[in-house]
Parts: sequence; C-alpha cells; structure tokens
Amino acid sequence: MIDSHAHIYATEFDADRDDVVARAKAQGIQKILLPNIDLDSISPMLETEAAYPDVCHAMMGLHPCYVDGNVDQTLKTIESWFDKREFIAVGEIGIDLYWDKTFRREQERAFTTQLNWAKQRDLPVVIHTRDSIEETLALLNAEQDGSLRGVFHCFGGTLDEAKAINDVGFHLGLGGVSTFKNGGMDVVIPHLDMQWVILETDCPYLAPVPHRGKRNEPAFTSLVAEKVAQLSETPVSDIDAITTQNTLSLFNLSL
Repeated sequence: MIDSHAHIYATEFDADRDDVVARAKAQGIQKILLPNIDLDSISPMLETEAAYPDVCHAMMGLHPCYVDGNVDQTLKTIESWFDKREFIAVGEIGIDLYWDKTFRREQERAFTTQLNWAKQRDLPVVIHTRDSIEETLALLNAEQDGSLRGVFHCFGGTLDEAKAINDVGFHLGLGGVSTFKNGGMDVVIPHLDMQWVILETDCPYLAPVPHRGKRNEPAFTSLVAEKVAQLSETPVSDIDAITTQNTLSLFNLSL
C-alpha cells in the first residue's frame, strides 16, 4: 500500500517519527507521499524525506488556506524550488471556502498559476477542496488541455461529483472520511471505478475509525483499504494492488 497524502513532517510527529514510519512499514505501507502547504513547511518536509529516502517523496505547492495578500511573492518562492530539485507533484493546491472567503480571488489565481506549473513541468497535481468542488472543477476544466492529471485528495463528495472529477481525468483520494458512520461514503464507494482510486491518510488529521479524533498516521492506510474493500465488496488484496498501481502510475514512482 501507499499513503498518498501524509504530513508526517508536522510537529505532531516530532517525538516519534521513527516509530511512525516503522509502524507504517509493518502494516505494508511502502511509500508515504508528502504534500507541501506553505513556506514554513518546506524545510521540515525535505528533512523528513531525507531521513527516509526510500519511503518518503516530496511535492511542492501552496495550500489554499495559506494564500493571502502576499500570494504573488509567495508563489515566486514556491516556484523557485522546482529549479533546485525534482518533486513528484505540484501540491497540495486548490480552493478552500470553508473557513474564510477573504482571499477567494487570490486562491483562484494561485490555483490556476500552479496548474500551469504542472502543465509546464509535466507533473501531476494534488488538489485540496473544501466547500469548493464545483468552483475547483470549473477552474480545472478551463485549464485542462489533456495533459493535466492528479487527484482530488480527501474526497468525501457525491457520486456525481466523483464522476465529474473522473471525467476531467483526475483520481479520487480516499481516506479516513470513508470510514465515518455519517460520512456519506457508504453510498458512494460501491459505485466508484477503482481504477480512479488511491488511498491516503492526510495525517495527522482525519484518523479513520476506530481511531477517529486521535492523531492519524500512515499505518492507518490499511484501515481505509479494509473499509473500501468492504463497501465495494472487493478483496482487500485487490484494493491494495489496484490502488498501489494507480498511485505508482500517477506519480511516476516504482517500488
């Protein structure tokens, strides 16, 4: 299995990061993919990748919740990193209208700008949406020239939204929300095309049942896989194999 979206560079893991990675390996998690969020996360993310080079792989991008009035300068700094070294994706980027709509226009500009980085560099995109799937899809469709690919991470939407995401050529990242009793995914997952699904934790957030409300970690990817297998009436070994291959192909990785 692969945890396609994990923030194990966060301070929540400073006390036991080695143990967290060891537990992930013990559960069969072979890769942990690290999305960037802002300027301050770059150093700890790259240090974490360097500490576990066979397991961790870094992305580069600006998360919408960290977009502000200084977005143009921040984007220049973020983009400069692509000239310094390789990254597996542009991410995580997107639109978040849940907490604050003050910088909505700046979020949209940052999203479009980073989509164009992905096109220029032939990289996949990792997209964060909250209360914004329709708005995000509109911007993505406007930029889709056939080369954009990626994933809507932490997907918890409707079947129609899932189909719209797949129609624009993007995968669905399933995580802890898939295990929540009232998450709504029990009526969606049985109808998903598993060729478009990858697994994630988004740790330290959104821990799956039975750990809901506690710190999430990559080892819990196996719990997500088990729930997806149960809901889709598919052997968990098949879910592991399919989602792993989907992730390797999307991010151009090998085991």
